[in-house]
Formats: sequence, C-alpha cells, structure tokens
Amino acid sequence: MSEVVIYTRNGCMQCRMTERYLKEHNVPFEERNINDEPQYIDQLKAQGFRSLPVVMAKDADPIMGFRPDSLKALVG
Repeated sequence: MSEVVIYTRNGCMQCRMTERYLKEHNVPFEERNINDEPQYIDQLKAQGFRSLPVVMAKDADPIMGFRPDSLKALVG
C-alpha cells in the first residue's frame, strides 16, 4: 500500500488537479474514489471531512482541496 492516499469523486476538478500534481512530482499514491467505493464516505464524514479531495499521508496532517503549497511537503 502507498503511504499517500487520495480520496476523490467523479467530476471533481480539484481532485484531478491534485492527482496530476502528485503524478508530475512522482509521488506514488493510492486513489480511493467515493463513487466507486462508497464505504469511504462515512469514514471521511466521521473524521470531519465534508469536501474532496482529501490527501492523507503517513506522518503528515491531512490536506483538503487542491493545495500545491501543502502538497510540496510530499515531494521527496
């Protein structure tokens, strides 16, 4: 399993931009799309998230939305 997980949904421009940023900077990640895997919706809501994308990385605070400034910390 990747150390970076990104929660996305279909039709989400910020989700696509976040994925593109991670790919361009060679950051391996696992995508969890809530349209394909709705079991993650309740998990995200229970943690207080109400919008996507949510990027979770080991030993880092979650990143909500397309935040290149915060995503920079994931680039090795």
